[in-house]
Amino acid sequence: MELKELYRLVKRGEGNRLEFKRKAAHPEKIVREFVAFANTKGGDILIGVDDNGNIPGVKYAEEEIYVLDKALANLCKPRLQYEYTIIPLDEHESRAVVHYEVAESTKKPHYALPDENAEWGKAYVRLADKSIQASKEVRNVIKFSRRKNARVLEINEKEKLLLKYLGEFDKITVSQFQELAKLNRYNASKILVNLVVSNVLMIHPSDKEDSFSMQPINFDH
Repeated sequence: MELKELYRLVKRGEGNRLEFKRKAAHPEKIVREFVAFANTKGGDILIGVDDNGNIPGVKYAEEEIYVLDKALANLCKPRLQYEYTIIPLDEHESRAVVHYEVAESTKKPHYALPDENAEWGKAYVRLADKSIQASKEVRNVIKFSRRKNARVLEINEKEKLLLKYLGEFDKITVSQFQELAKLNRYNASKILVNLVVSNVLMIHPSDKEDSFSMQPINFDH
């Protein structure tokens, strides 16, 4: 990436596929951003850019890379794929921005570990300009969607009740479906996840409570 491209990218501002970090001072927090991008649609992380879009750069780019590489190796499970480039901000290369490209992973969900000795951690997904912790439903959708064997979709009484509800209202949460169908949370969640994996519903992650809506109908075919 050239300097002009960097300026254009920064001008877009942080969003669902772009994150700014001043430096790698707290690498364990930046690992969450990598995990969120890998678990969602991928994205770009720029080290040396302030939240407001100012570009002070970093003085020792190689040190920033070393710190982040070590954190990603020890605090991310399973390990994810990424690439980085150093973008000098002047001809003397006294300061630079490190550009990380994180692709959507084929091994998701990935988890950010709290420390090197932890066996498991928390999954994150990207929502607008935030990386939020993935709910159980989101994690299950990610896991089941990776399976090659197609799930058998059964439309029973509870599913019909749900689809009727979504014919009248835009969205429903797990707790609302529990109440509507008189189900425990496990079974309500299982039905909703199955319908998402079967491309009947869409899941909308939230830092409060996820919601589900009907998949839009495509009239192109």
